[in-house]
Amino acid sequence: MFNVLWGVLFALVNFSLFLVCYRMFGKHGLYMWVGVATLLANIQVTKTIEMVGLVMTLGNTMYGTIFLASDLLNEKYGEKEAKKAVWFGFFALIASTIIMQMVLVFEPQESDFAQPSLETIFGMMPRLALGSLTAYFVSQFLDVKIYTLLKKLCPKPNQLWIRNNGSTGVSQLVDTLIFCTIAFAGDPNYPLEIWLQIALTTYLIKFVVSVASTPALYIARSFKFPAQETADAGGTAGASK
Repeated sequence: MFNVLWGVLFALVNFSLFLVCYRMFGKHGLYMWVGVATLLANIQVTKTIEMVGLVMTLGNTMYGTIFLASDLLNEKYGEKEAKKAVWFGFFALIASTIIMQMVLVFEPQESDFAQPSLETIFGMMPRLALGSLTAYFVSQFLDVKIYTLLKKLCPKPNQLWIRNNGSTGVSQLVDTLIFCTIAFAGDPNYPLEIWLQIALTTYLIKFVVSVASTPALYIARSFKFPAQETADAGGTAGASK
């Protein structure tokens, strides 16, 4: 029960920080959030927990906010800006993987205590990064395309929840299947039973996070910014049509 209650609080903190980041930094804050969320989600995924009797990995809540950011960018600034955020997160993950693998190669001094912990977390990173990069690349661009399509089919302001949950629901299913297959399939630490639980719970948590984040998306859409950003948004959205 503790993990459930703590998970609810954790999600609220994630959504709140997302809104604060956007409120303080505007469109550029969304790019920053995508980079931060991409890195932290891939670190959190190394931790396995149990919630309501199901085995799952962490990282799903924060990873879900990446879709929230790209959908908000698409909604307010256009498809081109949403795609830019996808590339931003893609580069952040590649850069962090390369840098941390080089960090592990340094020979630690005798008094060092961090190397084993770093190896535990970042030693898995190449495989996790391959799974995450592939899943991220495919699912994020799929999300942007589906969201753009739904903007044409369901263009009304009060249909934002359809655009958000519709695009995210499909793209996160693809994301989950790709990531879990590359990251965990065949690993002796993750037998088939555990793999299936992780895949199922990962998608369920992502979908719940997507639905739960809808109010945050409505709140973020209502934020007003200086004339310059509004003008940029109009020009970008127009160019992306």
